[in-house]
Amino acid sequence: MIDLEHLRGWVGRTETVDDFVAPSKVAALAATLDRDDAPPIAGDPLPPPWHWTLCVPAVRQSAIGPDGHPARGGFLPPVPLPRRMWAGGRLTFPQPLRVGEAVQRRSQVMSVDHKSGRTGDLVFVLVRHEFHGAAGLCITEEHDIVYRDLPAAVSPAPTYQMSPAGEAWERQIVPDDVLLFRYSALTFNGHRIHYDRRYVTEVEGYPGLIVHGPLIATLLVDLLRRNLPDATIAAIEFRAVKPVFDIAPFQVCGRPETDGKTVKLWTRDAEGHLTMDMTVTLA
Repeated sequence: MIDLEHLRGWVGRTETVDDFVAPSKVAALAATLDRDDAPPIAGDPLPPPWHWTLCVPAVRQSAIGPDGHPARGGFLPPVPLPRRMWAGGRLTFPQPLRVGEAVQRRSQVMSVDHKSGRTGDLVFVLVRHEFHGAAGLCITEEHDIVYRDLPAAVSPAPTYQMSPAGEAWERQIVPDDVLLFRYSALTFNGHRIHYDRRYVTEVEGYPGLIVHGPLIATLLVDLLRRNLPDATIAAIEFRAVKPVFDIAPFQVCGRPETDGKTVKLWTRDAEGHLTMDMTVTLA
């Protein structure tokens, strides 16, 4: 039973986290993405959306829930559904964060909504983040989180959309355990679906480890940066459509639109299904 009014008591709750854009963390993420970048130095702009490695709350071990996330009922509402996923987001980049500077993330729960889907209850939580650097506001982000129940034994098989064709760029990604571990470590993400194979298959019922939604989004933007290295990103909008598992490679794909300001990006799994779509607006 979802007590929506109780959960909506978290709307308006805020959280502030301070951090530092450390060169070592920037270099570690570049290595994780298999980039051959020069060593970062103070003043270098932080590429979008690498800010996801920053301002991660350092929750005490005793306050961690059974899924590896912080126990529910702190900043985020205690939604009584076992599956928690990053569903998408919308970001703007008024100016870059820079290596070597202090950064502060200011977050607020904006809404909590309930829907009944084909597989049962769904609860959507919208969180707004603002990242402030030395020069002021650098990033705004609307972060969509979805909570869902475990599928029933007699649930209908889901249907998925096929991936678009016509990509100008494509890169194959092999989501092995090491890639997932390194990204989990960089983002201080203890969610067990990304590294604990017994938990993700036996408790949550997935066929393999789940590739982080933010990692997939970062790989999509990285594809753009590899092909348009001088582009300046003004905004990103993305939506997770289907989970990606570590049991097969997947492709990150993209193409620039004819308006010269928009780039369409998407991921395709081994069955040819669309797993994430993204639109990037260039400055």
